[in-house]
Amino acid sequence: MLVPLAAPVAPIAAHQLLIFLLQVGLLLLLALVFGRLARRLGMPAVVGELFVGVLLGPSFLAHVAPGLSTWLFPQESAQFHLLDAVGQIGVLLLVGITGIHMDMGLIRRRGATAAGVSAGGLLVPLAFGVGAGFLLPATLIPAGTEPLVFALFLGVAMCVSAIPVIAKTLMDMGLLHRNVGQLTLAAGMIDDAFGWFMLSIVSAMATTGLRAGNVLISLACLLAVVVFALTLGRPLVRHAFRLTSRGEDPGSSVATAAVLLLLSAAATHAMGLEAIFGAFVCGILIGSAGGVDPARLAPLRTVVLSGFAPIFFATAGLRMDLTSLTDPMILLAGLGILAVAIIGKFVGAYAGARASKLNRWEALALGAGLNARGVIEVVVAMVGLRLGILSVEVYTIIVLVAIVTSLMAPPILRWAMARVEQTAEEDLRGNEQLAWARQSPASSSDPL
Repeated sequence: MLVPLAAPVAPIAAHQLLIFLLQVGLLLLLALVFGRLARRLGMPAVVGELFVGVLLGPSFLAHVAPGLSTWLFPQESAQFHLLDAVGQIGVLLLVGITGIHMDMGLIRRRGATAAGVSAGGLLVPLAFGVGAGFLLPATLIPAGTEPLVFALFLGVAMCVSAIPVIAKTLMDMGLLHRNVGQLTLAAGMIDDAFGWFMLSIVSAMATTGLRAGNVLISLACLLAVVVFALTLGRPLVRHAFRLTSRGEDPGSSVATAAVLLLLSAAATHAMGLEAIFGAFVCGILIGSAGGVDPARLAPLRTVVLSGFAPIFFATAGLRMDLTSLTDPMILLAGLGILAVAIIGKFVGAYAGARASKLNRWEALALGAGLNARGVIEVVVAMVGLRLGILSVEVYTIIVLVAIVTSLMAPPILRWAMARVEQTAEEDLRGNEQLAWARQSPASSSDPL
């Protein structure tokens, strides 16, 4: 007996495709222009890229030219999901690349001191953020969201740091070879790893509820991912790259990395965890597996940082509504969250550094470096908005916190490090890095 075949799925409508192509092309063009302008002004490129979304979103274009805004960005879920899909691939690859560039050897070498600094820089802002989450007006919490989940999510957003922004700031200021620079990177890496871990837990709580059984299942899944990564993950990644890296063409290595990152993200997503967590863990495995030549993955980094990531951050800006800050209550809440974010990170990192026997200027510099939230907090905020944990108002506030804290880091670092004497070990390390830089091709890419 013949079974009738299902009707073929209709292709994307011509007008829908036109709008999608115009959206992607316009967002990428303006993101590149404003990203370069931001760098010229001494700011991270992500500031300019987010501004593109603000310019084209409900904060500006919807008020100045509502007809054009409605035509170019129609309020149709199917149309916006096309743009979201591109952004999701971009952020997964971006987080994976962040994992690839994590120096696990640095964490092992400076483990004790970095752990002390990181513990303070994590626990204090986490506690401050959770407390702020319970104190915020109920009108800022989306309907149906558990107050505990909202408070925990805000705590996670307050305790993360942005390794890409920190590394770029340290390089630009000539501080990467200093002990404080090395410790800032090591502590920031621990912060990031903990942040993705906590994000997966809170995301699972938001999607499966607060029942103890669901939370225990999520923790068991997280533990299973970590155990798999520590046992079978590294040899499997190493073997995959050995099979695909035999030729001179780096294309196979790039494709292998992309496949591993996306499939790992799919695996953790299928387990009820955040897809970003899987991409981050896989990135660490790729970077630490051995046998993977970083130069062969350079094309992937270029495409992601120059193409996918700007589109993602411009799309993130589209969801910001700065007009909401004209409401005195929301503005006051925003200033409160900004103060909590800055004070919590500085107090925590300072206390952790002093407990690790560092002087007050080194402790202050570490607080300034770790206070930069940058792209990581934007990614966390997007997850919260997507899961319905954050309202548009709180999402806008958190993204602004990411921008303000990233802009604060350089001047405070410069002021504090001028009072820290450079050691002979740092001189030697600086000379080695200078020699390496002279032998390596210059790179103008911005790690956002």
